[in-house]
Amino acid sequence: MKHTITLIPGDGIGPEVAAAVVRIVEAAGLEVQWETHYAGAQALEKYGTTLPADLLESITRNKVALKGPITTPVGKGFTSVNVGLRKTLDLYSNLRPVRALPNVPSRYPELDLVVVRENTEDLYSGIEHVVVPGVVESIKIITEKASTRIARFAFEYAEREGRKKITAVHKANIMKLSDGLFLECFYNVAKEHPEITADDKIVDNACMQLVMRPEQFDIMLLENLYGDIVSDLCAGLIGGLGLVPGANIGELGAVFEAVHGSAPDIAGQGIANPTALLQSSILMLRHLGEREIAERVERAMLRVFTEPRLGKFLTISARRTGKSAAPSFLVSRAGPRDDARVLTTGPEFVTLRPSSTTTASLAHTSTSPKGSC
Repeated sequence: MKHTITLIPGDGIGPEVAAAVVRIVEAAGLEVQWETHYAGAQALEKYGTTLPADLLESITRNKVALKGPITTPVGKGFTSVNVGLRKTLDLYSNLRPVRALPNVPSRYPELDLVVVRENTEDLYSGIEHVVVPGVVESIKIITEKASTRIARFAFEYAEREGRKKITAVHKANIMKLSDGLFLECFYNVAKEHPEITADDKIVDNACMQLVMRPEQFDIMLLENLYGDIVSDLCAGLIGGLGLVPGANIGELGAVFEAVHGSAPDIAGQGIANPTALLQSSILMLRHLGEREIAERVERAMLRVFTEPRLGKFLTISARRTGKSAAPSFLVSRAGPRDDARVLTTGPEFVTLRPSSTTTASLAHTSTSPKGSC
């Protein structure tokens, strides 16, 4: 089946990492037609708005988009592209799988959990005003509708992906009505899924437990603000935002994105790391029902990180150039044992294993600031 997907290359390193990911998924066998649109700084320069109507129409029609990192221009009147997409398309669920990758230094090399964040309300509703000079009130919105549908999304995701436990994170001991409603909706939905273990933790304790014993968590379900904070905390446990995927999913469509910054300081140098966007594309492939292709790409990616000889050649290349060398994915359709062939790229383009299949580059992990919220 051929898919039509909206492609948003993004700003800074976005076009580079997006091009790498496009080459990989096509090499893995995805039949796809890309509709390329711009958002953020590029769109503002070209169309006078950071979120063009044609882009929104494309996502609404295609139901799926792949988005590179976006730069939101600094200044009054410019809404975050990420926030704008979520609100306009009602992308109520933010999905952030967090899994440690082989040979990436981490305190928790076996970590494998999923953060599910409600995307549309809470303090991020943006309702605040000045009560009297020197006193500002910000209103937290929690509704039964939003709390129930995000809980239902989490339980359905758990069933589909073979997850066994969901932990709701809250502060209902203090915010008894708002967080209390969120918690009540969570347990009401849990009754419909007795095969999934449901429990809850107060947010401050949950953060401490994540640092001390993160392996106790499987899926974490959170309101918007808590989810924004905890999802980045979890990314830090396995190496940072340059290694984790992200997805915003609603009934009108889904946007799969890199959540790190656009890193304009390294754009055009050929050292940008597409791991985050590549992992987001794997989520996208599963969302599209292309699970075989998703597994093929994932195996190839993991092969790059686990191949012992790859590390040796990368070390040599890095010494020669003074920069982080760039490993590359080579995806073959030969079968489950031969679907990954590993090369290193960079100025020398050292071949570890000959093959004639398509390559796409992966470079050092970006340490740029967060690109979405």
